[in-house]
Amino acid sequence: MLKSFKTEINPTDEQKVKIRKTIGTCRFIYNFYLAHNKELHESGKKFMSSSQFRVWLNNEYLPSHPEYSWIKEAYSKSVTQAVNNGQIAFKRFFDHKSAFPKFKKKGKSDVKMYFVRNNPKDCLCERHRMKIPSLGWVRIKEKGYIPTTKDGYVIKSGHVSIKADRYYVSVLIEIPDKRIASYSSEGIGIDLGLKDFAIVSNGKTYKNINKSAKLRKLEKKLIREQRSLSRKYENIKKGESTQKRNIQKQKLKIQKLHHRIDNIRTDYTIRQSQR
Repeated sequence: MLKSFKTEINPTDEQKVKIRKTIGTCRFIYNFYLAHNKELHESGKKFMSSSQFRVWLNNEYLPSHPEYSWIKEAYSKSVTQAVNNGQIAFKRFFDHKSAFPKFKKKGKSDVKMYFVRNNPKDCLCERHRMKIPSLGWVRIKEKGYIPTTKDGYVIKSGHVSIKADRYYVSVLIEIPDKRIASYSSEGIGIDLGLKDFAIVSNGKTYKNINKSAKLRKLEKKLIREQRSLSRKYENIKKGESTQKRNIQKQKLKIQKLHHRIDNIRTDYTIRQSQR
């Protein structure tokens, strides 16, 4: 049985630099793969798969373009996954399941640092820290949440992501058969609504968290901060260059508010589902 876990980590400054560099490289490689295949298509040449692209990149392109040698500094498995994601996006487009793949933009795209377990010493987890390939041991903020490898749990793969200037790790863990809990076969009916969060067939009613005073207060604050950001952009258009330094700070403030609201809703949903 496989189960996913996600928690916040507290990397060192050096580890933060590595994470950001790897994510930046993955975004560049993903866009490069899309652009290269688009160029091949326009010139009437054959589509290049992810494996063919990696061979071409390592054996032909990088040797003749030493200015891009920094690509090899990133964790290779993460770069490979970025190319594979590009191929999946193209396959969905060819199968008429989605539009043409879009290029990923810095700060607007959800790019992650992928890692995988190649040997038993690659991915380890203790109560307060986790060993991630290319990063080493990284401290976990929520101690004891992720099952430890000493207890027989195996980390198969995972990824590191950044949201609102906070760092998270998501891992896929294989749970031993002896630890799989037996689930009840009894069913239950749930009606999701707007007035109430959910009405269950056993008679329980759960309130809508969006109508709570705490969330309404945060949403009003979010509207004010978004208006403030719009005014800063208007001042730039008018020629006030001093506002440029404050825009990034204001964007981060808005991201943190969005993140906090999202965490409150997610936490409420999880707590209600566990009752």
